[in-house]
Amino acid sequence: MPLQVYARPFDARDDRPKIAVVVVGLGLSRAATEAAIRRLPPPITLAFDAYAPDLDIWAAAAREAGHELLVGLPMESSAFPVRDPGPRALLTTLPSGDNIRRMESVLGQLTGYVGVLGQHGSAFSARSENIRPVLTALKGRGLMYVDSTEGDETVAPKIATEIGLPRAFVDLVVDAEPSKAGIDENLSRLESLVRERAVVVAVARPYPVTVERLRAWAATLESKNLVLAPVSAVADRQFLP
Repeated sequence: MPLQVYARPFDARDDRPKIAVVVVGLGLSRAATEAAIRRLPPPITLAFDAYAPDLDIWAAAAREAGHELLVGLPMESSAFPVRDPGPRALLTTLPSGDNIRRMESVLGQLTGYVGVLGQHGSAFSARSENIRPVLTALKGRGLMYVDSTEGDETVAPKIATEIGLPRAFVDLVVDAEPSKAGIDENLSRLESLVRERAVVVAVARPYPVTVERLRAWAATLESKNLVLAPVSAVADRQFLP
């Protein structure tokens, strides 16, 4: 199964609080993607955008640098059609077979990933009849699902748990305020969250300031008795609200 084959090795006996960070939207900017691959610590997971060119080339470079990979799967948001997730997006108006074919077209663009990052899906992932067939198909492919939907509307993590699909969900956006002060404040908040919950997942964009602050912050975790983990190492470890 790809989740086992392509997962970055992690010592399951490590009982320190675990933080998984996923940097999203990679492949669209050459400079940003190269910086993320080369400068970020290898335990940080990299998620590639479904609309980026040369995804298999980028994926190979990221794996060679030691990173674990996800592929972004665009979905319909509650702001659709004003916020258009593009021609490969999963839509509430399409039959499940069409959505699964769209998903397969995204997944076929690269290899070596452990799972899928659901993106923009505040409408799609809120409807069981839409998201359940997609999650079932992902389980059949031996992948994991990472839900990045903001707010409480999504039912994806609950359904994933029901059907036995390895899952994770995002607790915090590191660079929601993309400034040095804003990022540092959220990284501090992330440390507080993980001491309460034992496992947390965060996402970030590959902005230069984000890469810089993540590098500096990651170097401090050992002294704080915290550990940076690939997202596969925290699958099914978060408690559902």
